[in-house]
Amino acid sequence: MSKASDTNSSNSASVASTIRRLLSAVVSSVFNRRTARWSSLVAVAVAGTVIGLLVGGRVETPVGPADASLSLAFSAEGGTEVEVPPLGALRLDSHAGPLLLKAQITRLRPAATQAFINDPAGINALEKTVTDEIQRGVIWMAVRAVVASLVVTALLALALYRSWRRALAATLGSVLLMAAMSGVAWGTFRPSSVAEPRYTGLLANAPQLVGDAQAVIDRFDEYRGMLAKLVGNVSELYATTSTLPVYTPDPDTVRVLHVSDIHLNPLAWDVIRNISEQFKVDVIIDSGDLTDHGSRPEDRFVANINTLKVPYVFVRGNHDSKGTETAVSKIKNAVVLDDRAQEVAGILIYGAGDPRFTPDKTNDHDAFPATALEAQGVLNAETLRALPNPPAISVVHDPTQARPLDGLTPLVLAGHTHQRKTELLPNGTRLFIQGSTGGAGLRGLEHESPTKINLSILYLNRTTQTLQAWDDFTLGGLGEQSVQVERHLATPPQPPTPTTTPSR
Repeated sequence: MSKASDTNSSNSASVASTIRRLLSAVVSSVFNRRTARWSSLVAVAVAGTVIGLLVGGRVETPVGPADASLSLAFSAEGGTEVEVPPLGALRLDSHAGPLLLKAQITRLRPAATQAFINDPAGINALEKTVTDEIQRGVIWMAVRAVVASLVVTALLALALYRSWRRALAATLGSVLLMAAMSGVAWGTFRPSSVAEPRYTGLLANAPQLVGDAQAVIDRFDEYRGMLAKLVGNVSELYATTSTLPVYTPDPDTVRVLHVSDIHLNPLAWDVIRNISEQFKVDVIIDSGDLTDHGSRPEDRFVANINTLKVPYVFVRGNHDSKGTETAVSKIKNAVVLDDRAQEVAGILIYGAGDPRFTPDKTNDHDAFPATALEAQGVLNAETLRALPNPPAISVVHDPTQARPLDGLTPLVLAGHTHQRKTELLPNGTRLFIQGSTGGAGLRGLEHESPTKINLSILYLNRTTQTLQAWDDFTLGGLGEQSVQVERHLATPPQPPTPTTTPSR
């Protein structure tokens, strides 16, 4: 009896233990299935949100005179990145991650850009327009991103679970995830970050080059108005200046306007256009550095050559790229010379571009020694010797490259130094070094004593191809309301001394 009772107790304990194990297994299984289910729903929500934000968070919007692409990306640091190809980018620590707002300038609209260049004071009216356009663009981008994320998440959930309830749950997870990311961005937003940008690429020089933008714009507007008045009357001033040496151009005279180192200053076009029209110039010769960085956006500036009514002869400077040279060559009235000669306005002109390209002083060409530049001039001299007739004018950018041409051409035009100078070389060639026709660029207006604008008219006899006289024009900088004209008579020309090529 006792033995039977013990057996029954043992069986009861065994049954209870088995039941506990079964219950534990059932609970564990249910819990694991629920965990796996919720984990998969979270994964679907994250994947759908990421794909939706990347695909839908992209929009094109006008921003002032440009078109910009706004898009969302993921970054641990967050922030805002503005790309200005090919000049570089600037980064703003506007908010914490994981969302990064990217903006890229995709196109400059020619008409709007030109209008802004002609009236830069319009930046005040442009400010509200740009702000409104960016705000509309960001809102539209956010709406697209949210809708795309919800749609992608719902479609992923339906494809995996074939259940509207689970699709709704995944979509709700996407909403919560986007709300969390937006909350982080909103809570850490720093409006003051606009005043603390980090620049990369060529834009790394922007803080030093641009300075106080509003001060430059104010001066630009004032200066442009002053120059318009002065240049408009410069022929009258010239005619009434009694101190000029006597020289009367005749019908056989070719008038050559020499400009150089415009450096992207739009004021230069006003000055060149007025003087070339009032003095009936036959040809304009530009001895280089038309641009600052030789980039594609600067080609819009180069297109202003088309507004001039006479041939425009161009020789590449060290700030002009091969791309700049190509852009100039496509303009109808432009003539690009690079180690070749061409007859323009009845005179033979030879030109050779600068072998360097040093737009930002950071490439290997910056270390280009003077001896190498002079060696390039020696190679150009070989081209001159091979010509049937010596050119009336030869053009290079750097005076160092010009000196080997002494004796092979009566006149060499150069620039580069931003200081006007005339020199008679040992073998009879006259070297003209022009100052800056752009006042060393628009940023030169920022200084207290801006660089003066220099350009000259050379008078050549069409028959003999010799220099008769020249007028040097100097327009005062900002606050210096003056136009100075100096007349110089050329000494009786001497034929270039022929130089022989040493036998090898």
